[in-house]
Amino acid sequence: MDIFKKWLSFCHSSIKARFVQYTTDCCPMDRVSHLSCRSLQFIQSDHGPLGCISDQTEVIDNTLNPNFVRKFFLDFFFEEKQNLRFDVYNVDSRSSNISKFDFLGQTFCTLGEIIGSTGGRLENSLSGIPGKKLGAIIFTAEELSNCRDIATMQLCANKLDKKDFFGKSDPFLVFYRSNEDGTFTICHKTEVVKNTLNPVWQPFTIPVRALCNGDYDRTVKVDVYDWDRDGSHDFIGEFTTSYRDFSRGQNQFNVYEVLNPKKKGKKKKYINSGTVSDPSQPTSLHYMNPYQMNAYAMALKAVGDIIQDYDSDKLFPAYGFGAKLPPDGKISHAFPLSGDNENPNCVGIEGVLEAYFQSLRTVQLYGPTNFSPVINQVARSAQDVTDGSQYFVLLMITDGVISDMLQTKEAVVNAAALPMSIIIIGVGPAEFDAMEELDGDEVRVSFRGHFAERDIVQFVPFRDYMDRSGNQVLSMARLAKDVLAEIPEQLLGFMKTRGIEPRPHLSTPPPPPPLGSTHI
Repeated sequence: MDIFKKWLSFCHSSIKARFVQYTTDCCPMDRVSHLSCRSLQFIQSDHGPLGCISDQTEVIDNTLNPNFVRKFFLDFFFEEKQNLRFDVYNVDSRSSNISKFDFLGQTFCTLGEIIGSTGGRLENSLSGIPGKKLGAIIFTAEELSNCRDIATMQLCANKLDKKDFFGKSDPFLVFYRSNEDGTFTICHKTEVVKNTLNPVWQPFTIPVRALCNGDYDRTVKVDVYDWDRDGSHDFIGEFTTSYRDFSRGQNQFNVYEVLNPKKKGKKKKYINSGTVSDPSQPTSLHYMNPYQMNAYAMALKAVGDIIQDYDSDKLFPAYGFGAKLPPDGKISHAFPLSGDNENPNCVGIEGVLEAYFQSLRTVQLYGPTNFSPVINQVARSAQDVTDGSQYFVLLMITDGVISDMLQTKEAVVNAAALPMSIIIIGVGPAEFDAMEELDGDEVRVSFRGHFAERDIVQFVPFRDYMDRSGNQVLSMARLAKDVLAEIPEQLLGFMKTRGIEPRPHLSTPPPPPPLGSTHI
């Protein structure tokens, strides 16, 4: 920046300048092979000689349509004619001598032409080699804001699509900022991480005005590519965000689904082509953020804080499903979070949360996602108390697609004859279509021709209740209100079918019921 101001000092006048940046997209055409292109910028002034190299772009290998990341920054003076010249070369050696490169063409314009063009976008044809079509250069310009913020960012990806036949993928990211006319301009490329579907890119810094020109809510598009040596990089997918979302740091909104529009249009069961997030915010939704609750904890607390008021002893048996347990790594789909097989109870919802966080430090999360073991575990307790004195509510929270649908249907059909209800909350970006089948609002769940006696399952995806401003209290309130709304009707439905009448009010409290039950 200072170099430009010094070099252009002969242009300064008493009128205050606008500071602008402009970008170049060089598109050579009619070439036999891929090229390694570099654009050199020259500035001509009526007050000085032509031919001083002001700046140059980076070299882009093996492409006929390079999109340069490097930006040029200039002081713009309305009252002066600022002539520009651009030379384009094919760089085929490491020499710093321009004469060693193949000349591809040149173009001339003024800075005023670029700024005065519609949308600040000017396309000029290349010339300089008689009798040949040399392609064109596209310029874009925008007045820079006074924002001096510098962003430091680091991203990682998880489960990207495999693109290489003999390996995995060699992913890299390309960042684009949106322009006022709806187009996008490249502003950053990460390095390539070789042979992995779960890359972690190096941290990088970028001026905020280069990313969004100081507008924190301006759309930022990120493309994910698989690098190929010949320059024909394979498109993996894309996502959009904003610098404001990026700057929120560690929260559940900063896990971005990488989507490939072509795949999404062709495949009905297409979910995504991976996810991208901040590596300090792992893509696991179990991440224990010291400043805010993860989605699991929010769901637990939202529902538990309300339902615990109807539990007489405030003791809640809590189980995890899908993990390898210490010390031998045995896989379990119904293990007590307390770590005590004889006593799975936790004291209050805070005790459940404490046991949940403690279990994350001791077990290794592991698939598949089987629901039936936990449902059957609770059903065994419910079948021992069918006189109306207790009613069981099972809250299940999952971020995965169900793996044992047939067994789960059977478990739900059997549980529908017992004093229990099941709430299933899906967290994260997974596709939960299978869960809707368990929620029998329209079609009652059945197994081998036997239909559930009652509709006892309520399923909701937590993302539908997330407040986009990040207000967790509001998100939790919305969730609890919806998922608990059907519980009273389900309880009354069970009591009526069994002919159980409400008990008269007791003047003295009864003795506490067995551990883990809910006293009605």
